[in-house]
Amino acid sequence: MHVFVTGGSGQTGPTVVAELVAAGHTVTGLARSDAAAARLESLGATPHRGSLDDLDSLRSGARAADGVLHMAYGGDYADPDDLIRRDCAAIEALGQALAGSGKPFVSTSGTLVTRAGRVSAEQDAPDLDSVAAFRIPGEQACLGFADRGVRSSVVRLAPTVHGPGDYGFIPALVAAARRAGVSAYIGDGANRWPAVHRADAAVLFRLALEKAPAGSVLHGVGESAVTIKSVADRIARAFDIPTASLTLEQAEAHLGNPFLARFFSLDVPVSSEHTRALLGWTPEHATLLQDLETGDYFTPEAHIRAEAIWLPHEHSRN
Repeated sequence: MHVFVTGGSGQTGPTVVAELVAAGHTVTGLARSDAAAARLESLGATPHRGSLDDLDSLRSGARAADGVLHMAYGGDYADPDDLIRRDCAAIEALGQALAGSGKPFVSTSGTLVTRAGRVSAEQDAPDLDSVAAFRIPGEQACLGFADRGVRSSVVRLAPTVHGPGDYGFIPALVAAARRAGVSAYIGDGANRWPAVHRADAAVLFRLALEKAPAGSVLHGVGESAVTIKSVADRIARAFDIPTASLTLEQAEAHLGNPFLARFFSLDVPVSSEHTRALLGWTPEHATLLQDLETGDYFTPEAHIRAEAIWLPHEHSRN
């Protein structure tokens, strides 16, 4: 299959591209810079110059392919309406190019669109009041192409997609612990997060392209419910520092980012039973706590990456 990929040079994207190439697929990847193009070429993919806002480029890439995988996402997170507009416009352009073809179209969302406080399944409707509600219109736009002759599906990734070079949520917890000399959680820390290893997520994306039925919602979750306290405990052991329970307000100061504190207070466990049964997907790589034991989360480079992304620049230089 010739697959057109957006987001192939990001954090998760290169592992997905490598998985597709290793499985015998031909990959063309959207590249908005020379660095992105070089990264794609190093993975065995062909760069296609353009951006999410270049809708003509998206259409031409999709028309030339046997299937599309849309992972790219961007815009101003302080302006959710802008995020929604850009994502839906890109999805509409990609889907229009595939309409009536029966070709696969896999788009990406996150499990944080689900309802907090319970274990959510793929069949459950997303929560319009969720912290990630801005991803819901994109989900609906992609799934709508199932009625327009496209084998469309959505992969909801866990908030923690862990593995080498991670610069997501967990490195922010590690960096804060290193700065403060204490590893913190909010309240009793019993709130639960799903997680998935990046290599397992890559296999899921490939399987979705190869055989997900039209209209499928898939959960990219290797572990359904990792408690934040268990993560904080592991970080504390690595640094030989104490743990501490914080209020939400205290966590905002500890993390240096109110956005992060809000996310780490959420209880959002998610099941992937339906996805595993439907596609025969079996996550087999390290768990999050295993990765925190043997991965690169405690290197100086990881600390620098996390602070550069999550802290104001004047704070990260202190």
